[in-house]
Amino acid sequence: MRGESLLALRTRFGPVLAFIIAFVAIATLSRVALLVRALDGLSPTAGVLSRIFGAGLALDLVAAAYGAAPFALLLLLVPDRLYRMRPLRLIAHGAVITGLFVLIFAAIAEWFFWGEFSARFNFIAVDYLVYTREVLENIWQSYPVVPLLAAAWVVALLLWAVFLRPVLADSFERTSTLRGRSAAAAVFTAIPLACFFASGAQLPRFAENRFANELAANGLYNLFSAFRNNQLDYAPFYVTEDSGDASRALRELLAEPTATFASDDATNLTRDVSATRPERQLNVVLIVVESLSAKFLGAFGSPDGLTPNLDRLAGDGLLFTNLRATGTRTVRGLEAVSLSVPPTPGYSIVKRPNNSDLFSIGTVFRDHGYHARFFYGGNAFFDNMGAFFGGNGFDVIDFGELTPDESEFANAWGAADEFVFRRVLREANRSHEKGERFLSLMLTTSNHRPFTYPGGRIDIPSGQSRAGAVKYTDFAIGQFIDQARREPWFDDTVFVIVADHCASSAGELDIPVDQYHIPMVIYSPKHVPAQRVDTLASQMDLAPTLLELLGFSYRSRFFGRDILATPVEEARALLGTYQRLGYLKDGLLTILSPGRHVDVYRIEPDGRQVSVADEVGAKTLPEAIAFYQSASAVYSHPTADHLFASKAPR
Repeated sequence: MRGESLLALRTRFGPVLAFIIAFVAIATLSRVALLVRALDGLSPTAGVLSRIFGAGLALDLVAAAYGAAPFALLLLLVPDRLYRMRPLRLIAHGAVITGLFVLIFAAIAEWFFWGEFSARFNFIAVDYLVYTREVLENIWQSYPVVPLLAAAWVVALLLWAVFLRPVLADSFERTSTLRGRSAAAAVFTAIPLACFFASGAQLPRFAENRFANELAANGLYNLFSAFRNNQLDYAPFYVTEDSGDASRALRELLAEPTATFASDDATNLTRDVSATRPERQLNVVLIVVESLSAKFLGAFGSPDGLTPNLDRLAGDGLLFTNLRATGTRTVRGLEAVSLSVPPTPGYSIVKRPNNSDLFSIGTVFRDHGYHARFFYGGNAFFDNMGAFFGGNGFDVIDFGELTPDESEFANAWGAADEFVFRRVLREANRSHEKGERFLSLMLTTSNHRPFTYPGGRIDIPSGQSRAGAVKYTDFAIGQFIDQARREPWFDDTVFVIVADHCASSAGELDIPVDQYHIPMVIYSPKHVPAQRVDTLASQMDLAPTLLELLGFSYRSRFFGRDILATPVEEARALLGTYQRLGYLKDGLLTILSPGRHVDVYRIEPDGRQVSVADEVGAKTLPEAIAFYQSASAVYSHPTADHLFASKAPR
C-alpha cells in the first residue's frame, strides 16, 4: 500500500508537484530581480544573502503549498473515469495556464510595487484590490498595461507547453485508488494547515535591515496574510504594562497647565481645556496635501523651486519645522488630524467599522457653531473616507457632487486640485452669506501617480514626474489663497496646510524617521504672526494647537497637545506602520513590534539610526507603551461613553 501511495504522489499528483516547482522558480527569479533593485540600501554580505534566499525558499515553499492545496483536494475527489474526460482535461489545462499567468503577473506587479513602496505586497496592496476602480485607472494611466499583460500570457503559455503540459498528459493516463489519493493529498494539505494554525501576527524578521526582511518574504503570501491580519489587538502581540499603570503614565504625559482632568479615575483621560486667550470667531480651511514631504519645500532647503507659493505662506505664517507624520498612508494622516490619536496596529480607524460619532476635531467645531465640510476630488468611498467624515459631523463633497466646471480635468484619483478648490471657495462664500462660521477640510489628490494635471499651469509637462505634481499642487494652493484674499471672509479665516504623509517611506530601516518629516503652515495674516516653530511634534498635535490659537475651551479626549505650549524636554512624535509602532523622544526611537519585540535606536546628527541596548530606552519605553496600549484598548472596546465617543456626559 505504501508503494501505491508513492505511485499516486509521483503520477496523478505530478501536476501539483510541477506547480510547486514553477511557483518556487518564479518566486526565486522575482527575488533576484528585486535584490538587484534594492542593492543600494542592502549591503549584501554572504551572510545576508544566505538568510534572504534560505528563508525565502522556505517561505516560497509554504506559499506554494497553500496554492497547491486546492488542486490536491480536487485530484483527491475526482475519480479516474471523470478525470480522463475531455471537458475536464480542457478545464485542467486552462486552470494551469491561468495559474501560471497569475504567478508571472504577480511577479511583474511586485516589481512596480517595489518601485513605489520599496516593499513586497502588504496592506497597501490589499487596498488596491478593494478599491479597484481608482487603482485600475491609476495603473492604466501610469504603466504599459497591455504589453505587460501580453508578456505575462506569452511566458505562461511557454511554461505550460514546455513543462506543465507533458506532466498533465501523463497524469491523465495514470490509474489510482481513493486510498492512494488520500495519502498523497494528505501530504500536500498538511503543510498549509499546519502553517495556518501556527502562524502569528506576522512573518519573522531575519535581519536588522528592512530590505533584507522584505526580500526574504513572499509577495503572494504577504498579500493573503494582510487580508487575514488587517486589524490587531495590541495586548496579545505587543509588550504591555498593567493597564492602570499605562493610564496613569499617559495622564502624566497629557497633563498641561491649561487642562484639568474631569475625573480622579486613573483610566479616565478626559480633560477640560481652558483657553489662554479670548475665543476668536475665525473660519478654518484645513488643507491636507497628498504626499508632501518636507524636503520638497524651499523653506526646508530644497533648491528645486517646486513650492514658491508654499514657501511664501511659510515665510508669512506659522511654520512648524519638526513635525512628523503618524504613518505612511493618507488614512493615517486623516486619522491623526481629525481624531488626534496615535497610529494603532492594523488598519486606520478611518477604515474600521464602528467609527461614527467619535470625538473629533469636527465635534469641537460643531459644539462652537461651525458648519463642517470635507472636500475630496475623487470618490469618497475610497478608503471609507465618505462614511468616516459623514458619520462624524462633516458634509461630504466628493467628485459626484462637483459641477462640470469643478471637474474640468480629472484622472484616476479625481478632479485636479484647482477645480476642487473652486468648490471650497464657493461653499465658503455660501456660509459667509448665511452668517455661519465654517470648517472646510480638503484632501488634495494631484500629487499622486499618474501625476497628471491641466496644461499651461506650470513649466513641467503633465504626467512626467512627481516634481511636476508637487509644483502643480503648489500652484493650485497659491491660486486658491489669492482668490480667497479677494473675499470678505478672508481676513477672519485661518488656513492650515499640512501633509498627509511623505512621498516615500522607503529605507533600510523599519521606521526611517527622515521619511516621516512633513511640513505644516498656519496662515492668517491678521491673527497669526509669522514664526518658525522647531519643537518636535506629531501630526496628531494639530487639533489641540489650532484650537488653542482660536481660543476654544472644550472637553478633550485628544491624545495630542498644543505644540506651542510644549516644553522642549517633553516633545515627542509617534510614527508607525501597520504593525510597527514608533516613539521618538530625546533623540531615541523606540519601536514596538508584534511578538512583544522592542528595538531602540539613537538618531545621529546625520540622520543615521544606530541600534542601542534596550536599557538606553528604559525611560521612553513606558511612555511608548502608555500611548499605544491605551489608544488601542480604547478603540478595541468601544462603549457608549468610551474615550472617542463624541457625547460623553459633562
